[in-house]
Amino acid sequence: MIALSDSLEAITGVDLHMHSTASDGALPPAELMALCHGRGLSHVALTDHDTVAGVAEAAAAADRLGLRLLAGTELSVQWRGVTIHVLGYLPAGVQGSLVEGLVAQAEAREQRSVEIARRLEAIGLDDALARARACAASERPLGRPDFARALVEAELVPDMAAAFKRYLGAGKRGDVKMHWPYLSAAISWVRDAGGVASLAHPLRYGLTRRKRGLLLDDFAAAGGESVELISGFQNPDLSSDLARQLNERGLYASLGSDFHFPGGPLAPGSMSAAPRTTVAPLWRHPRLSAFAA
Repeated sequence: MIALSDSLEAITGVDLHMHSTASDGALPPAELMALCHGRGLSHVALTDHDTVAGVAEAAAAADRLGLRLLAGTELSVQWRGVTIHVLGYLPAGVQGSLVEGLVAQAEAREQRSVEIARRLEAIGLDDALARARACAASERPLGRPDFARALVEAELVPDMAAAFKRYLGAGKRGDVKMHWPYLSAAISWVRDAGGVASLAHPLRYGLTRRKRGLLLDDFAAAGGESVELISGFQNPDLSSDLARQLNERGLYASLGSDFHFPGGPLAPGSMSAAPRTTVAPLWRHPRLSAFAA
């Protein structure tokens, strides 16, 4: 097993943000681990939305393949009227208040699915909930990609991208806003489980630099300790500026592809290079030392 270095700029073989069929990814956890192994990764995290249901399968596959796996989840939360995502890295697994928190998140996602289905039926997708469930091919909580696939199969849109552009993207008819838990509550769940909370893809929320700074301040004040410095492919100047913001606040830095499905723009381990920075990588956090060894 390769030990991880302290240099974010030079790091390879790491992807700490990926999704499987336990949420809205296209690959079962074991197949995702096989893909990671085939792409030469050594240290990975499974971070399905509001669940750890795929971690056991992924861990068994990772062990067979010689991968180091970090259990995780991606929690939907609200901050000052904006929906953001917090990655919870869980070296000790799910325990404490996170147990009930994940149950509440699953229930909220089910309510959201019912409302998305109602709205899409109004534009012509008959039996939208059943169609999305068939696309998911499991009993996990549904996500917008499941409804996007249903729209494609019903020939209401030509592809997934069009489904989001017309109906499911931000501000569109199928973009149902939920009353997710507050940022501070979700961070407390992660910390109660002995984990590390990391802010997911901070450059994707459409925030000004000043407002992003406020988010980072509130995140750190609530007990958040890391930020996803690199998420897929992004502008190098923005990456460098974000690194400065992390450095000013003493936060750790993570990186990940946010992989969901093969054939898309991202693959496990595919992301922009990290900028030159003195910000410490997430795996240097004391609670993650076993993962990095």
